[in-house]
Amino acid sequence: MAVTITQPAADRVTAFLEKRGKGEGVRLGVRPSGCSGLAYVLEFVDSVDDTDEVFEELGVKIIIDKKSLLYLDGTQLDYGKEGLNEGFIFNNPNVAGECGCGESFTV
Repeated sequence: MAVTITQPAADRVTAFLEKRGKGEGVRLGVRPSGCSGLAYVLEFVDSVDDTDEVFEELGVKIIIDKKSLLYLDGTQLDYGKEGLNEGFIFNNPNVAGECGCGESFTV
């Protein structure tokens, strides 16, 4: 099981952590939400739990709880800009469908 990160996403995470002045890395997860069932969660964390899985790539720690890893295995975290919008992009090969508004997904 693995999760990867692109250079643009790694640069953005590193910049956020430097601006915060602290932090171990970024936590990726899923939560029940929306009309399709699941939504992504991304937050910056200051400590790693014993039950977390930690992947390190391009100098960034990606922290995932074991339950979320079932849904995120193989995911690539990217960062991009399109017009006036910019943000993190989850390239998840497990997604079977998404709701129309892009708020949630199913596996």
